[in-house]
Amino acid sequence: MAAIEVQGLHKAYGDVRAVDGVSLEVEAGEVVALLGPNGAGKTTTVEILEGYRRADDGHVRVLGFDPATGGRRFREQIGVVLQEAGFEDEFSVRELVRLQAGFFPHPRAVDDVVAMVGLEEKSDARVKTLSGGQRRRLDLALGIVGDPAVLFLDEPTTGFDPSARRRAWEMVDRLRDLGTTILLTTHYMDEAEHLADRLVVINRGRVVAQGTAEQLAARAGVETIVSFRLPDDVAPAGLPAVGTRVTLAGSTAEVHSAEPTSDVHRLTQWALDRGVELADLRLARPDLEDVYLELTDGGDPVVPAP
Repeated sequence: MAAIEVQGLHKAYGDVRAVDGVSLEVEAGEVVALLGPNGAGKTTTVEILEGYRRADDGHVRVLGFDPATGGRRFREQIGVVLQEAGFEDEFSVRELVRLQAGFFPHPRAVDDVVAMVGLEEKSDARVKTLSGGQRRRLDLALGIVGDPAVLFLDEPTTGFDPSARRRAWEMVDRLRDLGTTILLTTHYMDEAEHLADRLVVINRGRVVAQGTAEQLAARAGVETIVSFRLPDDVAPAGLPAVGTRVTLAGSTAEVHSAEPTSDVHRLTQWALDRGVELADLRLARPDLEDVYLELTDGGDPVVPAP
């Protein structure tokens, strides 16, 4: 059974169609990353799923509830980590997490949650003393303390150093192992590829592609590059018929391939038959950033990982 069901979702602000017919499903226990340029409709879609905005049209169900009318029973079963949240600065970390836990019928143990997000040493510190990255970890703690069945993560590791990002990833992996359904938005392509079972790309309010990174690459037509140093006395025209095209970068031949396994086999068999060496033979699969830019018509550049 799908934990999240969206069919024909529409939301407009005046003449602007922020969401224009989005349809997607997230299975129970699945981690799905929602990708797209700024203004593509990601945030509006997620806010409708969280119950913070009402759809103009379409079918939306989260855990069987209409988020707009689900009320307390619905909110007790979801967790939300916004891009930015406001805290009362005079509370300590433990006090805020305990306060949040009180809103849920079966919360996680407060100290366990503080440890999960790496704030053990700051558990008694006032919020006003926390760094930006530590505040972001507190956001995560407040989102998971209710032991939600569905967790919405909006840019969960923005502002994290590499160590903190890795710890956050481990936390998401652990939540997946526990059966939590997670829908996240991120601009970090390595994060999306590491965490998500499936990627959904939105552009101009519509889903333009969804699937694994490999499936998206195939959909976008971004080819794998098989490269090697061209053997002496061999011209590009002398190579076997491989790939969709062959280009030269200095003395390096680059085969653009939609079927890299078959093309590598043909190349190596050709080289063995002729007794030549394909020096520096390499295979570079499509980079997810390239696939993303192809699918979004060169939308907002992807933020590089810190």
